[in-house]
Amino acid sequence: MIDLAKIRREDIRWHLLQAVNLSRPVGIYTEPLLVIVRAVYPDATHHEVRVALDYLEEREMVRVTRDPMDRWTVELTRTGIDFVEYNIDTQPGVSRPKITQV
Repeated sequence: MIDLAKIRREDIRWHLLQAVNLSRPVGIYTEPLLVIVRAVYPDATHHEVRVALDYLEEREMVRVTRDPMDRWTVELTRTGIDFVEYNIDTQPGVSRPKITQV
């Protein structure tokens, strides 16, 4: 049986990593990240994005700075950069596409 919720979670994590990578070197707030995720999953929520970012932070792929107004700024860590640039092996929990061209 296909677990669509798992596929969605892992796919959202990949899209978030890609978007944060494009924001380098300054980082990005969660609000524009939600807009990006909604381009793929129109029903995505701010809470869903934060849960995914919390997961990525636990995996040491992103660094999240939380300010007193509860705004989150997200930056990639060295591991996150290496992951999105395909310099390290696939990590469980993120659906990174395979490179098919040489």
